[in-house]
Amino acid sequence: MKPTVTLKKIAEMLHMSIATVSRALKDHPDISAETRRKVQELAGTLDYIPNAYAISLRTNNSKEFGVIMPSISNSFYQSFIGSLEEEARRYGYSLVILQSGDDPAIELENIRKCKNARMSGIFLSVTSATDDISEVLKLDKLNIPTVFFDKVPAYAACNKVCTADVRATQLAAELLLSKNKKRVLAMFGNPSLSITQIRLNAFEEAMQNGKANKSYTIVYAHSTPDAAARLSDAMGKKQPPDAVFCMSDEILMGVMKTVQTLKIEIPQKLGIVAISDGFIPQLYYPEITYAETSGFKLGKLAFSRMMTCIAGTPFVQTIVDDSVMVYGGSL
Repeated sequence: MKPTVTLKKIAEMLHMSIATVSRALKDHPDISAETRRKVQELAGTLDYIPNAYAISLRTNNSKEFGVIMPSISNSFYQSFIGSLEEEARRYGYSLVILQSGDDPAIELENIRKCKNARMSGIFLSVTSATDDISEVLKLDKLNIPTVFFDKVPAYAACNKVCTADVRATQLAAELLLSKNKKRVLAMFGNPSLSITQIRLNAFEEAMQNGKANKSYTIVYAHSTPDAAARLSDAMGKKQPPDAVFCMSDEILMGVMKTVQTLKIEIPQKLGIVAISDGFIPQLYYPEITYAETSGFKLGKLAFSRMMTCIAGTPFVQTIVDDSVMVYGGSL
């Protein structure tokens, strides 16, 4: 194995001090142009690579952000990561992506990895079972700020960036009412998740505030195949739904599988509206009408908040990205 080239080795070869070599590599103005040239030429010849871990120990700043989330398998988180990486690169930072698998024990392990690596900060979307964030709150004493995103804790005194779950749901429900849909099948995800309860409550409130002759049925689908099966069952009934509300892209994909399998005409036989990041609705014809919850926009907001924290703000803040309706031809 080729031996690692160190500052000490370069200093010995040039008969200079390690401090002089270090400053020369950084183009320090106190070092003469000739000395800088000699040091940088030799470092290039020897393929010298700075020891990032040693630098982070010395400066207490790794120039890396940890991003911890339940999974990167959905388009929302992929958009979030893409947006975050774009901003991080502009400011000279990089990202380390860690998945918790929706397991609080793995989440805690990942938080400790970020702490031990002296990450510059952590972006964290908590698991559905996370009820203790005390380990995260301790990171402030180490100058490692945390910005919670998407799935956030109930604890008030922390920095959060969230999608407008209530507003997005209200927009979708109000559109269903305006289209005079009388038998709405409202499909929600895992009822134990806070995001499900928030969207469910907002939907029921909006529908109940509508006209008295509207009716709706609530069902829960824990996966894309489960959503497909739920709609298939509903369409086989004597009075099938005339519209479907999909709480998420995961549910929307299951609904569309059944729509295609049963050759249901959209929107003539069945109207569809969803809450979405926007990628999945564009894959179908007609395109699906949806209330936007943008992972890309949330990434921008989260990074901006992180840089504010790094700059030293003592205040915590909850930022909510607004939602808008994006109209397709499905309703």
